[in-house]
Amino acid sequence: MKHYFYDLHTHSALSPCGDNFMTPNNLAGFCALAGLQIVALTDHNTCGNCRSFMAACRRYGLCPVPGMELTTAEEIHLVCLFPSLSAPLEFEDMKELVRPRRMKLKNKKEIFGEQYLFDEEDRVVGEEPFFLPAATEIFLWETPKLVSSCDGVCYPAHIDRPSGGLPFILGDFPPDFPFEVYELHDCTQKTEFEKRYPLLKEKYAVCSSDAHHPEQIRDASHRISLDGQDEGTLRQSLFCFLRNPVETGEEKQR
Repeated sequence: MKHYFYDLHTHSALSPCGDNFMTPNNLAGFCALAGLQIVALTDHNTCGNCRSFMAACRRYGLCPVPGMELTTAEEIHLVCLFPSLSAPLEFEDMKELVRPRRMKLKNKKEIFGEQYLFDEEDRVVGEEPFFLPAATEIFLWETPKLVSSCDGVCYPAHIDRPSGGLPFILGDFPPDFPFEVYELHDCTQKTEFEKRYPLLKEKYAVCSSDAHHPEQIRDASHRISLDGQDEGTLRQSLFCFLRNPVETGEEKQR
């Protein structure tokens, strides 16, 4: 096994709260400069820029992971990751799981910002007309099964943040918590959250930036041990770990 530096939660300019400078190629370049090796694009309720981002990552020698940050009906944020490009596109469109269950609220660009779609050369090829971060009609309890049906993995995003953080919305973690992984924005909060919610001691914490602006991309600091010599086998190893971090033998994030 080898250590790889990761960030599994970033945004492009397709997210309205994202900087317009966060094009797929710029994002990949910033991540490479930061020393990251595995990077996921997780725009709000869409995978629209994943194809261009994956192509950009390959130019910089990064292992890309396609995904989205899903907002459930309860307004809980979940990181949803997929092992191939076809899987998130199926999750969003082909099986009509996400797109028809998004809120049809027109985006007000003057308030929230633009939602740009890019091609592989960072040319704007379209805009998403509806406000992407709004809550979907997908409930928390049904999300793991829906994501799994497309070979993906999902887990609660930034549980240490009031906005979209599961414990701030539900007040606690349900005893039948259906996730093996959870995300912290600030890893120094891990011990405190384990004390407050003992259930988390049996789960694995990933720490990601949730970067919406270039300056929010962190220098490489969080790593994971994986097998794999190329993009395909490395991503496969990552998903095996995310599905069952205990059995892989990886020490819990500290």
